[in-house]
Amino acid sequence: MSTPRTAVVTGAARGIGAEVARRLASDGMAVAVVDLDESACQSVVDDITHAGGRALAVGCDVADEAAVTAAVERIATELGAPTVLVNNAGIIRDNLLFKMTTDDWDAVMNVHLRGAFLMSRACQAHMVEAKFGRIVNLSSTSALGNRGQANYAAAKAGMQGFTKTLALELGRYGVTANAIAPGFIATDMTAATAARVGMEFEAFKAAAAKEIPVARVGRPEDIAHTASFLCSEGAGFVSGQVIYVAGGPRD
Repeated sequence: MSTPRTAVVTGAARGIGAEVARRLASDGMAVAVVDLDESACQSVVDDITHAGGRALAVGCDVADEAAVTAAVERIATELGAPTVLVNNAGIIRDNLLFKMTTDDWDAVMNVHLRGAFLMSRACQAHMVEAKFGRIVNLSSTSALGNRGQANYAAAKAGMQGFTKTLALELGRYGVTANAIAPGFIATDMTAATAARVGMEFEAFKAAAAKEIPVARVGRPEDIAHTASFLCSEGAGFVSGQVIYVAGGPRD
C-alpha cells in the first residue's frame, strides 16, 4: 500500500470479524482487534503477529461512549491514526414479536446501531484529517425481513441507511462508506440460530445450501474478501453501496 494504514475491526475475536482482521493485516494494515473481552482477541492478534503483521487487542463495549472514545485514542497512540473501520460487532436476541422483551430490542439496537455510530464518529476525525477513510458496516440479508428477528432486521436495515448517510457527508474528505450484507455464513452466531430452532448445525447448513444459488453456505473469508476490496485504495469511487454477499441476489 502506498501509505501504512491502521484498521479497526469490531467484534473481531471470532467469526467474520476475526477473518476480516486477519485479511486486512495480510493487506498490510496494522489492525486493532476490538471485542468486548480483550483476552478473547489475543488469538487473532497472535495469528496476525506470527504472520509478520501488527495488531493490538482492545477490549471495548462499542455501545459505551466513554469506552469507545478511550479505545480509539489508545489505538491512535499505539498503532496509528485509524483510517479504516469495519463495524462488525453484533449480537442476536431472536424471538417472535409477542415474546420479544424490551431488553432484547435495546441490546441489539445498542450493539449494532449505537455501536456503529459511536465508532464511526470517533474514527472519522482521523479520516478527515488524513483525507482518506474507509468505513464498512455489516448489514445482513435479514434487513429484508426475517421471522423471529424484528430487532436484528431493523438494526441491519438501519445500518444501510446509516451507511448511505455517511457516504454523503464524508465523501468530500476522501472517505467512503459501504455496507456488506451477508447471507448465511457458517459462524458461532448461525450455530446459535440452529440451536434455537432445534436443528443440528450440519443439517441446518445443508438445508440453507439448498436455497442458495451457488449451492453452498458462506464462509467468513467470503466476507473478508469483500471487505478487503472496499477498504482498499482502489475502491475510492465506490461509496454508499450495499453489497449482498449471499451466494445469489439475496439468500
